[in-house]
Amino acid sequence: MPQAKGRWRGRRLALAAGLLLALAALAAWVAWQNLRGDSHAAGAASTVAVTPELVARGAYLALAGNCAGCHTARGGAAYAGGRGIATPFGTVYAGNLTPDADTGLGAWSAGEFWRALHNGRSRGGRLLVPAFPYPHYTQVTRADADALYAWLQTLPPVRQANTQHSLRFPYDSTLALAMWRALFFRPGEFVASPDQTPAWNRGAYLVQGLGHCAACHAGRNLLGATRDDTALAGGQIPQQNWYAPSLADPAQAGVAHWPQADVVTLLKTGVSPQASVLGPMADVVFRSTQHLHPADLQAIAVYLQALPQRPSVPSPRREPADAAMLAEGARLYERDCSDCHGRQGEGVSGAYPALAGNRAVTMDPPTNLLRVILAGGFPPTTAGHPQPHGMPPFQGRLNASELAALASFLRQAWGHAASPVLPQDVLQLR
Repeated sequence: MPQAKGRWRGRRLALAAGLLLALAALAAWVAWQNLRGDSHAAGAASTVAVTPELVARGAYLALAGNCAGCHTARGGAAYAGGRGIATPFGTVYAGNLTPDADTGLGAWSAGEFWRALHNGRSRGGRLLVPAFPYPHYTQVTRADADALYAWLQTLPPVRQANTQHSLRFPYDSTLALAMWRALFFRPGEFVASPDQTPAWNRGAYLVQGLGHCAACHAGRNLLGATRDDTALAGGQIPQQNWYAPSLADPAQAGVAHWPQADVVTLLKTGVSPQASVLGPMADVVFRSTQHLHPADLQAIAVYLQALPQRPSVPSPRREPADAAMLAEGARLYERDCSDCHGRQGEGVSGAYPALAGNRAVTMDPPTNLLRVILAGGFPPTTAGHPQPHGMPPFQGRLNASELAALASFLRQAWGHAASPVLPQDVLQLR
């Protein structure tokens, strides 16, 4: 009996020792994943020779990256931060980018700023949450980071303390963030493809890096990491009730078959003969792409049109809408929609988009169609389209059953064959 107890005690000690070794190995792996490449970034040159040309280039790059979209709160000072960004894990607050020495970037060096973009670390080495899209900004070149830094240092300093993030446990812990980075983040840099044209490479750099298009147009896993960033295969935008459609699917937002000029026009003005932008993309066009040089817009178009085509996996088919539901939808369309969009969904060129043959109407999932009917649709005001026509919201006028009937009619009228919408789909968005 004493021998058996001794053997059992020995096994327990061996098991405990093995577990401690495994934990130590895991901790070492997490630490290595978080530190590799950081010594180079931390030791990079801290100063930059500022010239008017460098500052002007930085101002342009800030537009390309739509930095103001997150770092300017509604009604707040430009780039002073404070805007809350809702995520599935809590609210993240954008930081102050003005050169205030105490609350902004005034005490930062150029090397520390590049470290934040490239490695996702603050001036003191603290890990940054990936709502700041450093998993994409890591591809930004040091030269472009220096230009951004030089321009930000010319802004009027605003003394505004950064708001602490409001993340739920355990996502508010440094350990959880370190684990996330070990699993999903690798510092990198953009490498031009020798098999592609300069325009394609420039477009790839803008889309994958500063433009961080995959932050919306790529799906995410349960821990919020984007999947297959270069596929741009579409995904639900967290907490916004908008779906960023696939840029590689001709049935969603793929543009491979468009005339290239139409892609450029859409990015420049928010409208084109093929489509118009609404929701979060309207803000991107308003704040960012309308200001880009024609050569850069053309480069983005070249890259997007060359994406490998990947039809999206459709949702399970539903039974067709019954005749009574479609009849109700037709009645509502005639009453509320036909004056602008036409009796046959033909629209009015330059004013109201056609609904017949419109991918936003037939797209699966129908999230964006319901969102526009509920909350209205407003293209961006741009220099090329200064007076866009908006659509009023119908959330207070139609109940869930009526909204489902109207959406189902739109998705099955004029030769469409998309799945019907159910009242519960409407309630989920409401």
